[in-house]
Amino acid sequence: MPHPHAMKEIALQAGVSLATVDRVLHQRPGVRAATQRRVQQACAELERQHQQVGLKGRRFLIDLVMEAPVRFSRMVRTALDGAMQRAQPAVFRARDHLAETMGVDELVALLDAIARRGSHGVLLKAPDLPAVAAAVIRLQQRGIPVITLVTDLQGAPRQAYVGLDNHCAGQTAVYLMAQWLGGQAVDLLVSSSGQRFQGEGERIDAFRASMAALLPACRVHVLDAGLGLHGPTDAAVSQLLASQPGLAAVYSVGGANAAILSAFERAGRSCRVFIGHDLDDDNLALLRGGRLSALLHHDLEHDLHMACLLLQQIHGNPGSAQVPRRSNVEVITPFNLPAAVLRRGGPDR
Repeated sequence: MPHPHAMKEIALQAGVSLATVDRVLHQRPGVRAATQRRVQQACAELERQHQQVGLKGRRFLIDLVMEAPVRFSRMVRTALDGAMQRAQPAVFRARDHLAETMGVDELVALLDAIARRGSHGVLLKAPDLPAVAAAVIRLQQRGIPVITLVTDLQGAPRQAYVGLDNHCAGQTAVYLMAQWLGGQAVDLLVSSSGQRFQGEGERIDAFRASMAALLPACRVHVLDAGLGLHGPTDAAVSQLLASQPGLAAVYSVGGANAAILSAFERAGRSCRVFIGHDLDDDNLALLRGGRLSALLHHDLEHDLHMACLLLQQIHGNPGSAQVPRRSNVEVITPFNLPAAVLRRGGPDR
């Protein structure tokens, strides 16, 4: 039975040869398991994107590269689908390269592979490391624009940054803390997935500076050993709670908030204020359950739509308009959930 997508199209989406696609589709030996999965993923991506209308517009094939927990990658991928639909009549297709953790060598090899096979652009969420910056330079030298998403790269000449104003987010968190704590001196936990990511570092730096100005009697403990994952975060927070009896409030810039709350509960400790980031399904359930005080949110679909417009501009499409490049911070409670979140549903509705 013929496959619904042409082998050439699958090969382009997967970044492999026609012969490799032929072997995978016909279940012939000689293909590594990882390559088989990539071809199968490419078929799924094409099927998802096949519903796009307006197929007479200019076509763009882009690469989404992210080191992030699955909960956040899923949010970004859903938002990218919406942004690509909004970009019509231009037709965007995306190749996904998503991992919860990725070694630096692996990430650099991936970016270099994209440079060799070509792309209309790379949307990148990656740690701010010299080797990554060097790989971005190589991409740009080959005429492949790189747009950083959510977290920026200080030493790389990327084309643009789209995402949250992280400095403003840190300041907003302190403002909320000051209101809810009423000026009372407590110890605060700032939980990060690791300050290799510039965006999280910007939030933390702004938070600490604003705390020193507004709540100088409060001590801030920064914990960056959890990688944004449940198990490591639970263990790291539990260890900190055992040594810090005054810890009573949390600003989580890196996620795994259920793990942080679990550690507080096991220690028999209350958390007076808990401010987190991002409206993923886990955080939505915690917010609706009254376990989070508020979430700092930004419109990912807007960010990614902006990225699509920027790529069109870079490739000479005069119909795309210039737009602001940093998203404002929204303070979300159970009573002002964005319409897009209500449409998608989620736990505890």
